[in-house]
Amino acid sequence: MFRPTALLGALVTATALLPLPEAPPLPAPVPSSTPAPLRFGACPASVPSPAAPDRVECGRMSVPLDWHRPAGPRIDMAVSRVPASGTPAERRGILLVNPGGPGGSGLPYAVTKRAKLPESVRRAYDVIGFDPRGVGRSTPADCGAMGGLFDSPGADPVPVGATAEHAYLASLRDLADDCAAASARVLPYLSTEQTAYDMDALRAALGERRTNFLGVSYGSYLGAAYAARFPGRTGHLVLDSVVGPWSWYDFDVLQSRALLRARDTFFGWAAGHPERFGLGGSAGAVRESYLQVREGLAAQPVAGPGGFGPAEFDRAVYRALGRTERWAGLADGLRGYLADGSVAGLRPGSAFDSADSRNYEAANRIVKCADGPGPGAGEIVADLRRTRRVDAQPVLTGMEAAACAYWHHRPARRTRPGGPDTPPVLLVASAHDPVTPVEGARALRELLPGSRLVTLDDDYSHGVFASRGNGCVDGTVAAYLLDGTVPAADVRCAGPGLPAVS
Repeated sequence: MFRPTALLGALVTATALLPLPEAPPLPAPVPSSTPAPLRFGACPASVPSPAAPDRVECGRMSVPLDWHRPAGPRIDMAVSRVPASGTPAERRGILLVNPGGPGGSGLPYAVTKRAKLPESVRRAYDVIGFDPRGVGRSTPADCGAMGGLFDSPGADPVPVGATAEHAYLASLRDLADDCAAASARVLPYLSTEQTAYDMDALRAALGERRTNFLGVSYGSYLGAAYAARFPGRTGHLVLDSVVGPWSWYDFDVLQSRALLRARDTFFGWAAGHPERFGLGGSAGAVRESYLQVREGLAAQPVAGPGGFGPAEFDRAVYRALGRTERWAGLADGLRGYLADGSVAGLRPGSAFDSADSRNYEAANRIVKCADGPGPGAGEIVADLRRTRRVDAQPVLTGMEAAACAYWHHRPARRTRPGGPDTPPVLLVASAHDPVTPVEGARALRELLPGSRLVTLDDDYSHGVFASRGNGCVDGTVAAYLLDGTVPAADVRCAGPGLPAVS
């Protein structure tokens, strides 16, 4: 499997691509009886009500725990639907949507994402949300304490020196042990491959010939995996903010380097507004202010319930760097701490140790480790040291697949995206997305003949279609969803640039 880390030098850009090795042949889809039609009714309170005259309805579907043993134990999958608002003549079928993760709940996403879609798409499609297996109301995963992940304040997540590296590896082993102890029965089966089979069963239960799909972030890999397994049942696929065709660990390493580039851009942006943020008049000065905050929290974390230290700080930075509309809040939070030691402005919007967050973090690791090979301990340490040579204070929050080094289940295969029978799809990317770097979209496009890439230039955020408010992107994708015609060539749309400061 191609390792993007092999392309990373002192300042990593990973713009070159090496050929991917041949993957083993895909197994034939598992034969199964046609599932019973879905019965829809009222939705749980967690699913928002759309504006009238639209409505949302929810149901449940039973699927095999292991699609390769369809007569074995079964689990439930939660589904939501907002019917198309147009006439019968306008209807194009179903549009399954996934918000990413792994671990993101799709049940409410059918409502929230649909509200942002172009009206022509809302009129044409029943928008279908679903909680993937292991998430939300679909057999939610539980990993208990996850090796102290939810300790508050948490230990510094960036190990420096052999002793700290050993402790870091030990925490990963503890996390894997906790997942095995709490979720042993389902651990091998909460994979993208199995979820792709769930999606096809959902298509059949809805009485549709083809699956149309909009997947963001991890959802892009889920959609590509579905198309690889069921090319003849694949309709229009939009893969937004694309995860590259690599192992999860290699992707996480690539992401960690992209975050450094985004953070440097943030430093320069904040330095351009010294009177607004007071963090310094140069990128170097803003960086020093940033390090002063982190070092202060490492030396003296905020104790007690809801404690705040370097781990919580890095999570806040990770979240903020992913969307430029959060940059001003991060800069204000840094200034607030430097002024009076307050961390109020740095806290994310929701509690990290909430039930939803615990489920998300558990499902994230379980799916990543069920999807493919994990790294070795020596590889992890080498990459940590290599990253710290690029920048002594990196953000490692997204390195979830490192725990796969100690996983209690080794997957037999990983679904390789693409294939000669895969229909053309539309990929969408932000040119400077730090969460799913654009290199992933370019690499995946090479495996999807006839597909096209829509790039939002001069943009620094994660999530593009029906998210950034860009008419060029939204119009191109809507046209593809309505008639399936891919553009004659890749499309480049003018982006918004760095955020304005009020």
